[in-house]
Amino acid sequence: MAKLFRLTTAIFFLSVTCHRLSRAAYPIGVNYGTVADNLPPPSQVATFLKTKTTIDRVKIFDANPDILRAFAGTGIAVTVTVGNGDIVSLSKLPAAQSWVSANILPFYPKTLINRIAVGNEILATSDKTLIARLLPAMKALHSALQLANVTKVQVTTPHSLGILSSSEPPSTGRFRRGYDRVIFAPILEFHRQTKSAFMVNPYPYFGFSAKTLNYALFKPNAGVFDAATGINYTNMFDAQMDAVYSAMKKVGYEDVDIVVGETGWPSVGDPTQPDVNVENAVSYNGNLVRHVNSGKGTPLMPNRKFETYIFALFNEDLKPSTSERNFGLFKPDLTPVYSVGVLRNEPAGGPAPASPSPTTPSTSSGKKWCVPRSDANDVALQANIDYVCSRQVDCKPIRAGGACFNPDTVRSHAAYAMNAYYQAFGRHDYDCDFNNTGAITAVDPSYEECTYPEDATSVRLLEKKSVTGGSRSPHRKSNDLFMGFCCFLFAYFILS
Repeated sequence: MAKLFRLTTAIFFLSVTCHRLSRAAYPIGVNYGTVADNLPPPSQVATFLKTKTTIDRVKIFDANPDILRAFAGTGIAVTVTVGNGDIVSLSKLPAAQSWVSANILPFYPKTLINRIAVGNEILATSDKTLIARLLPAMKALHSALQLANVTKVQVTTPHSLGILSSSEPPSTGRFRRGYDRVIFAPILEFHRQTKSAFMVNPYPYFGFSAKTLNYALFKPNAGVFDAATGINYTNMFDAQMDAVYSAMKKVGYEDVDIVVGETGWPSVGDPTQPDVNVENAVSYNGNLVRHVNSGKGTPLMPNRKFETYIFALFNEDLKPSTSERNFGLFKPDLTPVYSVGVLRNEPAGGPAPASPSPTTPSTSSGKKWCVPRSDANDVALQANIDYVCSRQVDCKPIRAGGACFNPDTVRSHAAYAMNAYYQAFGRHDYDCDFNNTGAITAVDPSYEECTYPEDATSVRLLEKKSVTGGSRSPHRKSNDLFMGFCCFLFAYFILS
């Protein structure tokens, strides 16, 4: 009996260990974007990823508290993002400490936050102030984490391949002149000192031509020969990664780890984009998954595994162009657009059938809510709170002791306030504009004891006060002008 118990225990231990190792060895993550009005609730997304896929890490483009709460206890690692608009203020330690206190400490370690991405492709903005403040913000956030005794959360920043002045062939890869020693060497030194990864966003999709399509898609091709190294590259992803490595080596930091923050291929494009289709999306993303998971690395970085985040988890219907709206691996109802081998017990293959999902959230009621856009920064959202709470809307639910006070973050409070305003003042699209920081969703954002109003009757309005010289909502100015003009015309015709 004792021998049987020991054998059973050993088998259980080995199975758990092997399961953990198999998941840890799988370096594919996904970018969880939310620029859409039809996505399922974060809790449903977290459960889906944990139970139905092999994806064990996600990258989000903000520090959305609803998403961070949803991933608590799942074991799925989450990379959060600081908005570009917050970089300047966070370059000072006190502000960085406040940000960490509001956006990391309430959720960590129950939610496995593994990284903070500071901004997104800052060099591509050409904003000299942001570029100059980027590294100070990274350092301040790292110091804030250390002071809070959070030692396992890395700090990094994503870069487009526009940081390179040369990339073909890969051995010629170098950072843009003027930025190599002044910007990138100090950033790479920070990564070396803090043992964090340099994050890049290689997109063969943006670099291919008709002649190099197969090269971009990992399909059979003649390859591109690099005479300096004698290497014949057979796929553009490896070439782009090795160009980044060559640039890092030229400034003396080839030992720093690299993380692929974004890469992907859309499944639908405009009529002028014949190579944007499901077949090519399957080829790129499916081959990418197999290639990265093989552990082969690249010709200049053999046997190196790259933590890689596919763009994107969902098709996002509020993106500006057809191709941008169709980068997703999954539709909003959680059915796959196509299969690339991330579903459990399913190999990478062709397009998967889009069958109805039993867990699809019901939106047939026609109810809508107003929430902050994922790229809205805290300064703009605080202004929204201040405006709403001065316009008769009862903001007690987001005050201390209120049902929606926790989590005590600007984004969470703004979500409630913006929605309350939207419901109370007409539920028109412009009532959720807030200077382009609001988005309408059909998914109820309510959580726990916090119930979001869903119509005018569920919003408590305070007694109207006489205010002289008060500010007006920027998103209502054009409507007010129009109404004023209509009143003028009406009066003119009546009196004439």
